[in-house]
Amino acid sequence: MKLFACGFFTFALLLASLVFTGCASSTSDPFLSDNPGPPAAGESPQSEEVAHFHIGETVSVYFSEAPDEIPEHDEPIKEDGNITLPYIGPVHAAGKTAGELQKEIHDLYVPNYYVRLTVTVKPGDLVYFVSGEVKGPGRQLYVGQTTVTKAITSAGDFTDFANHSKIWLIRANGQRIKVNYNRAIEDVSQDPQVYPGDQIQVLRRIF
Repeated sequence: MKLFACGFFTFALLLASLVFTGCASSTSDPFLSDNPGPPAAGESPQSEEVAHFHIGETVSVYFSEAPDEIPEHDEPIKEDGNITLPYIGPVHAAGKTAGELQKEIHDLYVPNYYVRLTVTVKPGDLVYFVSGEVKGPGRQLYVGQTTVTKAITSAGDFTDFANHSKIWLIRANGQRIKVNYNRAIEDVSQDPQVYPGDQIQVLRRIF
């Protein structure tokens, strides 16, 4: 009887030891733990979205380390998606990142025109234009989502001679959209978005 009791006690201790060991090891398993460890080597967080140039956006190109000084070049991307640079002519910029465009411009200049040249490409200010019968016509900085009615307010609002019912929104690609200001104020679906490179023309009323 004593031998049986001793054997049972030993078996119970062994079983308890296995249970506690299993519990302790399970918390170190990254698939079971509530606090998994860092990602494995070679893993990396998702890369941030890279901005691409679009029609109407101004591109600034800077040159350095050339034997003769090359002036900075600032140009809005034209409707065909190109900018035009000295010597090399049209370069397609729309849809490219600053890094991609920078490399392409460099490779067009070197070694055809220069042995050594550093090219830096940066996006210029995002702008749109308001002209005609507004109190502050001219270039307006694009600082975020805006519409025709908001753009007119940013340009100082209408003059006394403005035609509220005949406003033209001209896209950078040449598309023309007629806007009635009074209707747009009441119905947001008739107040189109304004994008960089767009032009807003406020016509003068006849009477």
